[in-house]
Amino acid sequence: MTGNGTGDVEALREEIRRTRVELGETVEQLAARVDVKARLRESAEQMKGRMREQAGQAVARMRGQAGKARHVGEQATGKARHVGEQATGKARHVGEQATGKARHVREQAAGQARLAREQAAGQARLARARAAANGRGVEPWAVIAVGALATVVVLLIVRGRHR
Repeated sequence: MTGNGTGDVEALREEIRRTRVELGETVEQLAARVDVKARLRESAEQMKGRMREQAGQAVARMRGQAGKARHVGEQATGKARHVGEQATGKARHVGEQATGKARHVREQAAGQARLAREQAAGQARLARARAAANGRGVEPWAVIAVGALATVVVLLIVRGRHR
C-alpha cells in the first residue's frame, strides 16, 4: 500500500483542504448574512451613493433649466425693449404730425382772420366813403354789424377746418 495508499492519502488531504476552503467561504458568507449591522452599513452606503448621483443629476437639470430661463428672460427683455423703441418712435412720429397739422390749421385760421379783417376794413371804408358821398357820417351800428359779420365768417371757417 505504499504506492497506492500514499496517493489516496494525498488525494484525501487535498479534498480535506478544498473542503476546508469551501467551508471557510461558506462560513464567511453565513457570517455576512447574519451580521445585520454590516449589511445595513453596506446598504446605507449604496443608498448614499445613489442619492448623491440623483442629487447631482437634479442639480445638473436645474442648472440647465435656469440657463434656459435666463435665455428666455433675455429674449423677452430684448423683445420688450424693441417694442418700446417702436412705440416711442411711432408716438414721436404721430406727435410731429399732430404738431404740423395744428401749425397748418393755425396758419390757415390766421390767414382767414386776416382776410376777414381786411374785408371788414374794406367794407367799413366803403361805407364811410358812401356816407361821405351822401353827406352824412358812418353809422356806428353799421361798423359793429360789419365786425360781427367778419367774426362769424372767421368762426365758421375755423370750425369747418376742425371737422
